[in-house]
Amino acid sequence: MNNKEVEEKIIQHYQGEEKMMILVFAQWCVNHDLNPEELYLRAYPNQVSNMALKEAMELVVPKDEAGEIGDETLLGVLSLFGNDDLAFVVTEEIAKIK
Repeated sequence: MNNKEVEEKIIQHYQGEEKMMILVFAQWCVNHDLNPEELYLRAYPNQVSNMALKEAMELVVPKDEAGEIGDETLLGVLSLFGNDDLAFVVTEEIAKIK
């Protein structure tokens, strides 16, 4: 593999992981009766539409069919991707739940 191919593989891998992070966030929201798009908009008010979130919403399952996603797990995943603003909004919601 040349450098260009390696670079493309790294980018594809990162994008795949990012989509998984968004799916974890969306499923956590559904599991807690929260609207992922509303929380995302609170964190990033200038990003009216997020295609990756819309795609993730098509993959989430009803909360009675979903596995548990721990609060710390979600916050850790958001942190890995530098989504500090979204993590802040999630932390506010966690405080309301408890």
